[in-house]
Amino acid sequence: MYKVRPFHRVGGEVLAEQLPSCMYRLPNLHRRPAPAASPPPQEEADPSLQALESRQEEILKRLYELKSAVDGLSKMIQTPDADFDVTNIIQSDECSPLTTNGADLDLMLGKDYGALKDIVINANPSLPPLSLLVLHSLLCERYKILSAVHTHSSVKSVPENLLKCFGEQTKKQPRHEYQLGFTLIWKDVPKPQMKFSIQTMCPIEGEGNIARFLFSLFGQKYNAVTSTLIDSWVDTAIFQLKEGSSKEKGAVLRSMNAALGKTSWLVGNELTVADIVAWGALQQTGSANAAPANVQKWMKSCENLAPFSSVMKLLK
Repeated sequence: MYKVRPFHRVGGEVLAEQLPSCMYRLPNLHRRPAPAASPPPQEEADPSLQALESRQEEILKRLYELKSAVDGLSKMIQTPDADFDVTNIIQSDECSPLTTNGADLDLMLGKDYGALKDIVINANPSLPPLSLLVLHSLLCERYKILSAVHTHSSVKSVPENLLKCFGEQTKKQPRHEYQLGFTLIWKDVPKPQMKFSIQTMCPIEGEGNIARFLFSLFGQKYNAVTSTLIDSWVDTAIFQLKEGSSKEKGAVLRSMNAALGKTSWLVGNELTVADIVAWGALQQTGSANAAPANVQKWMKSCENLAPFSSVMKLLK
C-alpha cells in the first residue's frame, strides 16, 4: 500500500520516511479556535438581478390575484343561487328588431350577374320542417321572393296543403325583378338539406342549421353570450325536444318555462331563431298541450304573428 524510500545513516542519524498513522487527516477540534478574522467585504448586488427578482415577485403576485378571481367565478357558476345572471347581459344587449333593413344578399350569398340566387331546400313531407316555413314567411315580409314548391320522384304522394304551403303563386313577375328565389322540394331525405349554390357548395343539413342560416339573412347582430344561448336553444329544441326521450322533453319544457318567466322570448325580448325552431318542435311532437303556463303563453305570442298562424293552418 505504501512505498518507503531507502534510508541512510548521515552523521549518526537515521533518516526514514515517516509513515502515516491514518488514511485521512483532519484538523484537531480540541484546539482553541483562531481569532475571528474580519468578515470579507460584501459584494454589491447586480442591479439587473435585483430588477429580475422584483419582476418575478410582481408576476407571482398577479398570478395569485388571477387565481383568486377565477376561483371566485367558478364558485359563482357552480352555485345554484349565484348572483351572476346571464339574462341581465342579454337584456342589455342591443339588437335590431326584425323590422329593420335586411342583410346584403349579395354579400351573404355571393353575386351572380344576370341570374337570380336560389335557395333550394329538400325536405321530407312525412315530417315537414315547420320552422323553415315560418322563416320563409318572415323573409317574404323583408324581400321580394320568388317561391316555388316541387315534388321529387322519390315521393309518391304529398298532401295538398303541403303542395300549397307557400300559398297561391298567381302573380308572376319577371324573374329578374325578384331579390331571392326560394324553392322547396318534397323529397325522401332523412333530414332537410339546403343549397344556395348548386354547382359549388355541399348541402347544409339539419333543420336547425338551415334555420340559423335563413335567420342570418335578416342581418341581426348579437354579442357572444346571446349568440351562444340562441345556438344552445336551437340544438336543445332539435336534439332533445324533437328527437329526445320523454324524460328529456320534460326537462326541456321546465327549462323553457323558467327562461320564459324572466323574458318574453327564449333569449331576451326579441324574437330569435331559437323561438321559431322551438315552436316548430313543440308542434311536431304534440307536446304543446302539456306545456307549462309560461310556455303556453309564449306559444300564443308566437301564433299571434302572421307567419306562425299561416303555418298553423298546415297542421289542420
